[in-house]
Amino acid sequence: MSLFATASLPSNYWDSFSTITLLVRVIVGATFAAHGYKHIFLGGKLAGTARWFDSLGMKPNGMIHAVLASATELACGIMMILGLLTPFAAAGYVGVLLVAAWTNHRPHGYWSDSGWEYVSILGTFAVFIASVSPGKHSLDWALGLDFAFKPFTAFAIAVVLGVASGVGLLVAFYRPDAPAASDA
Repeated sequence: MSLFATASLPSNYWDSFSTITLLVRVIVGATFAAHGYKHIFLGGKLAGTARWFDSLGMKPNGMIHAVLASATELACGIMMILGLLTPFAAAGYVGVLLVAAWTNHRPHGYWSDSGWEYVSILGTFAVFIASVSPGKHSLDWALGLDFAFKPFTAFAIAVVLGVASGVGLLVAFYRPDAPAASDA
């Protein structure tokens, strides 16, 4: 028996499901893409983002991380909107957001304005969308790449690849400055 017993679903199930999933994909994708766009084109642009990565302790220089993180946010956000290679797009979310949670948000706790609450929710939504399928209104579906009947495979791709990339990046490049010694 398949995971989804399609015979017992109403005939319009995939149409309704796909419309709802499309709306969620657009919101989640646009949020991530806009964040990447902001890092590249607004405020301090890539140079300011690079200085921020330097201040977090990302080595060998912040510009590499600024370009890669911003490009990942922009590309994976657009992929999520389009429903293209959705589990891999979700893996991009997980990797980038894991690094953000650890380097920037963790010191502030979960609930604070700068805490890791936001990044955890955004990553969870991306993994959820990948796991349940981007729906009929997606390039994955149109190209026959949809994981709708393989939710655990899609979940594993998103989580395992995302966590591996985030942890790998942290292990290889995260070298924060030691706290200053107190004069007390």
